[in-house]
Amino acid sequence: MFTGIIETSGVVKNLVRSNSNLDITISSNITNELKIDQSVAHNGVCLTVVKINKDEYTVTAIAETLEKTNLDSLKVNDVVNLERAMKLGDRLDGHIVQGHVDQIGVCTNIENKDGSWQFSFEYDKALGNLTIEKGSITIDGTSLTVVNSGENTFSVAIIPYTYEHTRFKYYKISTKVNLEFDVLGKYVKKISQYSN
Repeated sequence: MFTGIIETSGVVKNLVRSNSNLDITISSNITNELKIDQSVAHNGVCLTVVKINKDEYTVTAIAETLEKTNLDSLKVNDVVNLERAMKLGDRLDGHIVQGHVDQIGVCTNIENKDGSWQFSFEYDKALGNLTIEKGSITIDGTSLTVVNSGENTFSVAIIPYTYEHTRFKYYKISTKVNLEFDVLGKYVKKISQYSN
């Protein structure tokens, strides 16, 4: 489990295809604190550390993960958002995040709001996910509050700290992002489908 509060970023150093898998090697300032078998969220995707070498570590994304996330489009030197799993007893500063991406979204608009930014996104409604005003959404692992919720669109407001310390500063129109919709909302929707 994660909170959606990005801890740091990492830089992709190597990408190696192995059958249908992708081994991703990342350099990060938290590598010395990691251990083999530890879960780390990469742009919101929970992956297991399989190798550590000095300030670099490697994780493996399997075919299903690559199909549902933006990890398949990573290139060497790309920056990724990183968060280690939460510790029991810590404050939950974001919201409950599983690290299981539901689908990819696309950035459709970026507005500079004179001290903050508003980013708008679109996603495929055929997959049945939804957002609600003031509800939670995870974008590339970052826990955010939804504004301007539509049928398959939503926006989020970004403060300067989040802009500077996450991948948001690299986003452009048409950037693909990983979306994890609020787990509580997903359960409520499922239960209501069975009660009708």
